[in-house]
Amino acid sequence: MASLRDELRKQTVNKFLSEKGGYWKEGKKHVTMYRYYVETLKDGRKIYLLRPTFLNKGIDFQVWVEKMEEDIDKRPSHQTVFKDLEIKKIDNPNDFPILLKAIEEIWNCQEPDEILQKRKMIFKKGLEVELLLKILKWLFIEQDITYWNYDGRGMLKLAIEEKASK
Repeated sequence: MASLRDELRKQTVNKFLSEKGGYWKEGKKHVTMYRYYVETLKDGRKIYLLRPTFLNKGIDFQVWVEKMEEDIDKRPSHQTVFKDLEIKKIDNPNDFPILLKAIEEIWNCQEPDEILQKRKMIFKKGLEVELLLKILKWLFIEQDITYWNYDGRGMLKLAIEEKASK
């Protein structure tokens, strides 16, 4: 029986496999670019995947957030997540363990909106919790695709746990 993690990976990769390939025309290379909107935030902004990335050659993608910094779309990185966790740990040490539990649930392939309905936490600084969890959902999926034969999402989770314990 396939796990939910397997299914998320397959669904994402199968979507990419339907893309039209790049081509040459009149001696010029044309790259087909794709943007997949995958999450909508409460404020209406969207999280999207951008392909190709030119980094890992193949099936990799980047996670982007509309208007992440004022009116500018940004690509959150693992460092963005780590820095935000440091901010939140100081901002509200009482709710920080609840956030870590929510991240574990994201790691276990639960949907961010469902988690946010049952787990209440307040942080005045850093990213909105909704944004953080939805970013992590797609960073975990990206890691699963890129490093499937290794530990996939496990490497990022270990890094989060290390940063959170400091």
